[in-house]
Amino acid sequence: MLLSGTVVADAETVIHDGAVVVEDDLIVAVGDRSTCLEEYPDHEHDSYDVLAPGTVGAHVHSVQSLGRGIADDTELLEWLYEYVLPMEASLSPAAMRTAAELGYLEMIESGTTTCIDHLSVDHAAQAFEAARELGIRGRLGKVMMDKEAPPGLLEDTDEALAESERLVRQYHGIDGGRIRYAVTPRFAVSCTEACLRGARHLADDYDDVMIHTHASENRGEIETVEDETGCRNIQWLDEVGLTGEDVVLAHCVWTDESERELLAETGTNVTYCPSSNMKLASGVAPVLDYLDRGINVALGNDGPPCNNTLDPFTEMRQASLLQKVDRLEPRALPARTVFEMATINGARAAGFDRVGKLREGWSADIIGLETGITRATPIHDVLSHLTFAAHGDDVQFTMVDGTALMRDGEVLVADAAAIRSRARDFASELDVTC
Repeated sequence: MLLSGTVVADAETVIHDGAVVVEDDLIVAVGDRSTCLEEYPDHEHDSYDVLAPGTVGAHVHSVQSLGRGIADDTELLEWLYEYVLPMEASLSPAAMRTAAELGYLEMIESGTTTCIDHLSVDHAAQAFEAARELGIRGRLGKVMMDKEAPPGLLEDTDEALAESERLVRQYHGIDGGRIRYAVTPRFAVSCTEACLRGARHLADDYDDVMIHTHASENRGEIETVEDETGCRNIQWLDEVGLTGEDVVLAHCVWTDESERELLAETGTNVTYCPSSNMKLASGVAPVLDYLDRGINVALGNDGPPCNNTLDPFTEMRQASLLQKVDRLEPRALPARTVFEMATINGARAAGFDRVGKLREGWSADIIGLETGITRATPIHDVLSHLTFAAHGDDVQFTMVDGTALMRDGEVLVADAAAIRSRARDFASELDVTC
């Protein structure tokens, strides 16, 4: 396939009358449109106003999709323990499958081609199967909670680790490596030391298995961990082995100097979730400081109950604006930096090589957007447009590994209307008066 349009190959490279050529699962050429048409005359040709790398949701909760809007105007621990965890505990396998499908459908429709997905304690296999079916690229993990968990989610430590290992063996590296595993303790508040250390041992036992957890999102969370361990949150995670280049820590809003040094020294990945942090009134992550220290910072939406949307373009806008107002510095986190966080930085955090840019020999993860709308008129700088003006519903084309998941605004890999209908049915049965 040959795709033409304004090609945003990466944050530094824009080809205004360009093309991307795809063969099988790889990009084989990126360049001038006329040259590509001449060199690949027999390829199917499709055109979109803007072509860009698919975005990476480096911290999402697909299976919370049925709870969109159930816990507005609450802080993190109330939000989690009074609303979201009881909802997760109530989901049947079929409801969990539909919730994951709904999350992945929203990602496909809004231009996210890769995600790092924090699932739930039970029925995690349903999300793996949904990811396989819908074609998203993902780093998924079953949640582990062996303390401070509500009824239905509390696990025995050994059983939690054993079930995680079973899922690693079943799903890690399937579909040509498109689906990979992350060992996923929910956070230090709900996991014993044995569980956290076991997560490290399990990740070390398998090639390319990563670790994904929450950290230092909320001051109450940090106080709880410090009271129990005598350590600040990041220090405790480092003590039990949950830092390093194979670790993704979501949020990291409240960190001190020593913890930031640890993150930098260990090469730990951080995912910034600005909309969630604002909605839960958790605070403003020190993203500029992290970037200055060379820490890889990616971008995530978090879950629909604490964001209400999985739109990556909304998240890019919020990411930049929040840093500007926090620092009272209009130059803080410019469009190019945010675009890198949403693409190549996210791919790096997720552990996928040759993803996050449009480059010859890289995976064909591509999105196409329309700009023939008032909100996109005029476009003086296409990266500015993508960061500050674009919306997920501008996306008309989504491709992962050379397979078109959506074309001309129509999802090709699933019955989108049927997924939405099932989701409404399951959501109507939820007890959201917890």
